[in-house]
Amino acid sequence: MASSNPTFSELKRQLAARVKLAPVYLLHGEEGYYIDELVKDFEALVPEEERDFNLYILYAPESGVETVMDVCHRYPMMAQRQVVIVKEAQAIRADQLNKLHSYVERPNETTVLVISCRGSQAKGKELLAAVKKNGVIFESKRLSERNVVPVINDLIKEKGLNVDPKSLAMLRDYIGADLSRLYNEIGKLALILGPGAMVTPEAIERNIGVSKDYNNFELVDAIVNRNPAKAFAIVEYFRNNPKNNPTVMTVSSLFNQFSNLLIYHYTREKSQSGYMDALGMRNAWGLRVYEVAARNYNVRQTIEIISAIREFDTRSKGIGSRQNEYDLLKDLVDRILTARGFIG
Repeated sequence: MASSNPTFSELKRQLAARVKLAPVYLLHGEEGYYIDELVKDFEALVPEEERDFNLYILYAPESGVETVMDVCHRYPMMAQRQVVIVKEAQAIRADQLNKLHSYVERPNETTVLVISCRGSQAKGKELLAAVKKNGVIFESKRLSERNVVPVINDLIKEKGLNVDPKSLAMLRDYIGADLSRLYNEIGKLALILGPGAMVTPEAIERNIGVSKDYNNFELVDAIVNRNPAKAFAIVEYFRNNPKNNPTVMTVSSLFNQFSNLLIYHYTREKSQSGYMDALGMRNAWGLRVYEVAARNYNVRQTIEIISAIREFDTRSKGIGSRQNEYDLLKDLVDRILTARGFIG
């Protein structure tokens, strides 16, 4: 049987291989994109010409648990298996969902039952226990800003591409944790660049529309290296190109940078592995920016800067300020570059 708690990539590979399929799969969690993609893969288990009689897509609130079990007990027509997909299972009560546990305890060997709880955790302890015993549970966790870089890196490798650190940061800052868009944009790069190609800032600028010279990565780099001329030039570019450079993404990048710098400062184990563990990094190349930042901004300055970023967030929402958001951003960059470590 397949792994009981696979990752998204592992489960996709298992379904593509179409061997050792489990009789029951429970898909649940906040990140809808992964669940939508897996449901497509389950549908693809049934050949197009068999879908009228060996693929059943039921909606839990409309069909009811009894109908689901009745369909699951049927046998496929002139095929090895039938696939039964139950959507919107999160919309029914736990006591109703738990009724499925009797089927899951003794599932039909020629049926693949897929229970989809898109956007929320599955309810029903009895059902969860039964699926854990006889099937596969996939939890689709929402991607956090901190975890987005490893996901982008893995996706690029999955597409047979390579990437440099600046390009990785550009994709993170421009697309963020929007999985659907990440997959679409990286898929587009794979088609255009071809297998084994390097994803460069030039390729991103040409094919996705992010400037290779005026972006959040370059702004953070300018601030870390205390280059005010470059930093303010980038802010002006953002002001003139607001559609592709919303301040919310810029400030998120600055907040992540200095929050991580504070972690770097307070890390007890002052070694490469110690810093990597503390910052949740898988590659050492990302440490260099913090090494430089730590030399240019001490602990007290870092705390002052984080406070200034939080103040920007409040003022940008119109609380206590009517300034243009890019004027506020310029003020913030100035406060970061001139921070002296005075904490009020």
